[in-house]
Amino acid sequence: MEKAIAIIGAGIGGLTTAMLLKQKGFEPTVYESAPSIQPVGAGIVMANNAMQVYRKAGIQHTIEQAGNKITVMKITDERLKPISVMELSKYESVYGVYNVAIHRAALQRILAEETGFENIILSKRLLRIEQNENYQLSFEDGTVAHTDVVIGADGIKSVVRKQLFNTGEIRDAQQVCWRGICEMNLSEKYQHEANELWGKGKRFGFVKISDSKVYWYAVANKWLVKENSQSLTELLNEFHPEVLAMINATPQENIFISDITDLKPISTWARDKACLLGDAAHATTPNMGQGACQAIEDAYTIAQLLGGGKEIKDAFASYEKRRIKKAHDIVKRSWSAGKISHIENGALIWLRNIAMKSLPGSANNKLLDKIFDISNLG
Repeated sequence: MEKAIAIIGAGIGGLTTAMLLKQKGFEPTVYESAPSIQPVGAGIVMANNAMQVYRKAGIQHTIEQAGNKITVMKITDERLKPISVMELSKYESVYGVYNVAIHRAALQRILAEETGFENIILSKRLLRIEQNENYQLSFEDGTVAHTDVVIGADGIKSVVRKQLFNTGEIRDAQQVCWRGICEMNLSEKYQHEANELWGKGKRFGFVKISDSKVYWYAVANKWLVKENSQSLTELLNEFHPEVLAMINATPQENIFISDITDLKPISTWARDKACLLGDAAHATTPNMGQGACQAIEDAYTIAQLLGGGKEIKDAFASYEKRRIKKAHDIVKRSWSAGKISHIENGALIWLRNIAMKSLPGSANNKLLDKIFDISNLG
């Protein structure tokens, strides 16, 4: 008898899991708390490891056409003078995919269409899970569903994690993040670059995500942000004029503000016929651009194991074993990167920048080799 699979959460991780399981012959149901699929965060970069999964799923070119190919990643000072440059052409040749910057809404629409809207049930906020012979899901609207398998893709504040695993400490990085999308003609030299500018306790990143749209984000140490007393352009007034132009070109209502947080690494992602993936299992700060990409690796691993005929419990146990080390390494590296990029002392900033400039290209390549390699996923 076919097992009923419930995926809680229609974010990138949940939808990718549903799409891949559907391709393996399963019929998962996705339960989403929101009344519509409304992505928060504006833009996103799908790194090489995520795009390898999407190539295997047959949607690589659809995503590339909806977004913008990125061939170089740069870290610069606040005046756009390079500190570290990472060329991605090597990985494009090895894996046959590009890093792609895309609007989250465009990506989620592609994933929802591949999953099938008939398999996504909206306005289903999960309140309670009870486990007997199977799992009973009780929703805020008073409805109840029964399922044999639960996959928690419901984010850093996961109800599935809290109720079935009773774990999860959210950590505050003491940084504030602004995200926005503006319409502007970006300088030709930035067309296929992802740039991040580092200042004193602040940074700003930007990347083109379509013909006319640019996604940007700004991050600042909390104690530098004077509540209600300064605009974002005032806070970043020492940054390059192009930075200020992007902010000024963005309607205020299209700028989203949030705290930077992550999930302190947890040791258990799977129990019986339930598992966690993405932010529910290993939420990371956004400093390495790998949050959604790691969720996509989770989704691929789960689909490969279940599609290979493993028993549910064994498949989920194998998934945890295959994924936990890399995901936790990303969480730790990202947390450290957030601290390094937000130094405020001028002398330490100078030393950091000199050290980064002197690093051989092989050091960056070694890290990217590890991040982009998905050969152990199944």
